[in-house]
Amino acid sequence: MKDINSPTRPSTPRGANARAKRFFTALIVFLLILCALPNLYPNKNLIQIQASSNEVVSLSLPELKSQLEGEGFKVKQIESHQGGYLVELENRTLTAEARAYMAESHSKLSVKVVSTSTMPQWLESTGLKPIKLGLDLDGGVLFVLKVDTEQAAQNKLQSLADEANSLRIKNRYRNLSIPQVISGEQVEVIAKAQGQNELVALIATLRELYPQFTNTTHKQGSLTKVNFRFAEAKKAEFDKQLMTQALSTLRSRIEELGITEAVTQRQGTNYIRIELPGVQDPEQAKRIIGATAKLSFHALQEMGGQKLKDKSGALVSVDPVAIFGGDEIESATAGRDEYGKPLVQLFLSSQGGEKINRFSRNNVGKPMATVFSEYYADTKGEIKRKTEVISVATIQQVLNTRFSITNMQSMERAQELALLLRAGSLDAPITIVKEQTIGPSLGEKNIESGFKALALGLSLTLLFMAVWYRKLGAVAITSLLVNLVCLIGLMSLLPGVVLTLPGIAGLVLTIGMAVDTNVIIFERVRELRRKGIGMVTALKQGYQQAMSSIIDANLTTMITALILLGIGYGPVKGFAITLALGIVTSIFAGVVVSGMLSESLYSKSRKGAK
Repeated sequence: MKDINSPTRPSTPRGANARAKRFFTALIVFLLILCALPNLYPNKNLIQIQASSNEVVSLSLPELKSQLEGEGFKVKQIESHQGGYLVELENRTLTAEARAYMAESHSKLSVKVVSTSTMPQWLESTGLKPIKLGLDLDGGVLFVLKVDTEQAAQNKLQSLADEANSLRIKNRYRNLSIPQVISGEQVEVIAKAQGQNELVALIATLRELYPQFTNTTHKQGSLTKVNFRFAEAKKAEFDKQLMTQALSTLRSRIEELGITEAVTQRQGTNYIRIELPGVQDPEQAKRIIGATAKLSFHALQEMGGQKLKDKSGALVSVDPVAIFGGDEIESATAGRDEYGKPLVQLFLSSQGGEKINRFSRNNVGKPMATVFSEYYADTKGEIKRKTEVISVATIQQVLNTRFSITNMQSMERAQELALLLRAGSLDAPITIVKEQTIGPSLGEKNIESGFKALALGLSLTLLFMAVWYRKLGAVAITSLLVNLVCLIGLMSLLPGVVLTLPGIAGLVLTIGMAVDTNVIIFERVRELRRKGIGMVTALKQGYQQAMSSIIDANLTTMITALILLGIGYGPVKGFAITLALGIVTSIFAGVVVSGMLSESLYSKSRKGAK
């Protein structure tokens, strides 16, 4: 006879797997809740006031507060910071206006808007951040820029013509002539009958320096004419490289401005869309982003050469072929010389250092011109190029990878030039074809309206589930709240995810999809219960049988979301991101979390009934 008091059986592998599943599910939910916590502590915008140089701000704290409140800017808090002040206003939507007022009233002070965290220290130490808000929620500026690849191609042709002329003069090719660029499409080199060897040498050099051009040769009497033009395949590759470089340069400029939530993406063939959420000074952003500044350094020529005007309007004759250009500048900083005049300190790449070293070694005591070029749109909207000599300095010694541009117009100009040089120059001119500013007050209204809709949808859904499914409704409500928190946590965690007004619509849609998952499961459970199957067994079979329908429904929606994510931009992309992530969290919360809660709830009820 067997002993009825035999010891309890050891845990089965199935029981161990269930416990492991519950542990990892709880861990995932806990981590995503932690990621969502920073959204309870939104960043606040402060006005930072500092001296523009090493001086001290002479404005006292009471004077500062009095000036701001006298203009209608009610101050919430002022604190000293690094020799200056940080000012927080009661109404954050007036921060930009207050900054503009202070900048205009105190031109010698550096006044800008900075964003600071309000999170507790322990949460900030985790490195977690709140969800990045899009342009329509945080306010800011939208730019659409056109990249003029055709103008860049003409500039490349002109560069080839200048190089050919420079080689002709340097090597004394007396039997060659090189007119200007013809119709903006080709460069023609004409050789006399006795200049065939010179022509062959010139073509070989140009083909090596400009591999993207192809050349054709034809005879005209005793003359030989060679035309250089873009090869078709090389032209497409050149345009693609220009767009890639423009995107990279613009992103670098935006980073230099300290804007981390910007969206910069290609739109169509030769347009770039830039969204700058939270930007409080659109004019500064416009100056930096829309700038097409390019810096180059040239030797002076007594005879011939390219005639350019300097700041005073006098003509300066420079060698059209640069010693080196802005693409070989690795870094640049603004500063002042020993006389207090603004300057820009340049740090060159090793290749640029070799060029300037070689040139300066052979030209100590001779002048060198710094040429500044930029594009602008005239009154007719046509793109024009403005080029001027900003500095002519005598080379006092052999230069290397570090030297300075002196005699800048102002410190602000020096700082802007240094920023542009750090971020990189643009080979193709760009123009701003669309500019839209959204105020922070409108963004706050959008947030309020969006979350009111979210709260209303959530409340009605929770009420329906509680009334219709009773006990199972409590499970659905819990899983729905877990789903919403997990989605917010996931959006906060993933880099590049930005919440927009359509994204809030995606959140509302996610609630509906999550409820739909529970409805499918609970209706299957009801059907099984009508057949007389026990609740625990019905739950188990209901979840299993509903999986195929749930996966099919969510898979088709996910395909649509991924297509929108791939081809959309702006609001469409914001909606697609929220929808795609919402599908993932809906399946997790509606199936995994809900299943565990249901199993735990009814297994405890059965034990209590016993």
